[in-house]
Amino acid sequence: MSSDETPSAQPPRERRDAVREKAQQVRAQQSRARTVRITAMVVGAVAVVAVAAVAITWTVASTAAKPLLNPVNATGDGFVVTEVSGVGLVEPAGSTPAGDESPTPTPSTSSTSTPDASPTPSATPGSTVDIRVYVDYLSTGSRDFQLANVQQLSKWVRQGAAELTYYPVSMLTAKSNGTKYSLRAAGAAACVATHSPDSFFSFNHALLTQQPEVDSDGYSDIELADLAIASGSERPKFVRSCIEDQAFVGWARNATQRALDELPDTDDLALTATPTVLVNGTPYVGALDDPKEFAQFVLTVASDAYFQATPTPTPTPTPTP
Repeated sequence: MSSDETPSAQPPRERRDAVREKAQQVRAQQSRARTVRITAMVVGAVAVVAVAAVAITWTVASTAAKPLLNPVNATGDGFVVTEVSGVGLVEPAGSTPAGDESPTPTPSTSSTSTPDASPTPSATPGSTVDIRVYVDYLSTGSRDFQLANVQQLSKWVRQGAAELTYYPVSMLTAKSNGTKYSLRAAGAAACVATHSPDSFFSFNHALLTQQPEVDSDGYSDIELADLAIASGSERPKFVRSCIEDQAFVGWARNATQRALDELPDTDDLALTATPTVLVNGTPYVGALDDPKEFAQFVLTVASDAYFQATPTPTPTPTPTP
């Protein structure tokens, strides 16, 4: 009788138990792997949040540590012109021809309104005309006004007949392909007014006469600094550093908002467009490119102020016999 040494087949129940045990082992391995992945994700997310928090904290701390700078020579957010030399007074198109200069805004007691071709500036205290120009260096209207009136404005300042103040604002910041040229140019003007006030008028004139196109990138900060130095800045290193560091950009932004809220020393006027030109607080609404019309307006306002300030003589009574 032969014997069979082959082991008998595993019972079905034992096979099921073996399969179940194997499946449990696989599930346990998968669970451990999933736990490891989740833990790694959580740790990574926490790390990202921590890095972001550190970056935000550093930015806020840096901003808080760097105070908003204000120009030292600003008067009510404007810069009084102290020197008019350095500006090439080339006859712009449509301006007054040579030999037919506009009148100096000296009040006249004459009843005629015809301007004197060569008047003598008044040295009477309080007779100086206050001219304020709110200017955006990307505004074509601001450019037109400067080109048309630079000669007579220079003359009036030089003769002491007018106090001329420019207020750089940035209403067209969004019109330069994201470079914020209008804002940066206003800040650059504040840099020049602070570190080289005698060249402010020249730089202001250059920014307007060499104005970039609207919806272009405008000048870079380096190019603005180059233009400022070419305009005769007396302290080129300080001016360049100020412009390239955008030291007064924050001030320019706030100054614009203040002008949009209310113009100082006016009857509740606010900035709505550039240029806005005020003569003794009265807005000029005439043609921006007509120097004769503007000169007549200035003369009229100056005359009104003169007559309002001049007391009416009281008649002396005649004694009766």
